[in-house]
Amino acid sequence: MRRVVRQSKFRHVFGQAVKNDQCYDDIRVSRVTWDSAFCAVNPKFVAIIIEASGGGAFLVLPLHKTGRIDKSYPTVCGHTGPVLDIDWCPHNDQVIASGSEDCTVMVWQIPENGLVTSMSEPVVILEGHSKRVGIITWHPTARNILLSAVLCGVDWTRCCSSVDMIASHHSDSF
Repeated sequence: MRRVVRQSKFRHVFGQAVKNDQCYDDIRVSRVTWDSAFCAVNPKFVAIIIEASGGGAFLVLPLHKTGRIDKSYPTVCGHTGPVLDIDWCPHNDQVIASGSEDCTVMVWQIPENGLVTSMSEPVVILEGHSKRVGIITWHPTARNILLSAVLCGVDWTRCCSSVDMIASHHSDSF
């Protein structure tokens, strides 16, 4: 009887564990469950939603800063409830938006070299949802358009969602 051996393209591919100096270590990642990722990355920074007492917070780390992250590392903390989603602006590497259980969306301007002190004042606060904001995303081609959505739990057609445009003529624009 003849055996058929199936050839795999990945037969000679092997993984290698990353060294500790190339990893992020000792980060208290949030345990709040939602359908979004707990982190967001752009060409300059990685942002990670973390456990925080007294409201929601997230870390913004430069990509070149790896290794052990000190517990006193500066955070972005302005929400009164846990942060559920974060997303970097595709047109500006210093702008990030965050949605939270406190029913608000906040837009933050991160300094060019990263955080030196904790940041608690956003550039823009977008209010209007009556339930927690679970999904936020920037428009991929149009500048300054941010979508935020909540899950009402009843019917998707009645779900609250809004498109908020941060106009360039706005006094708080970035």
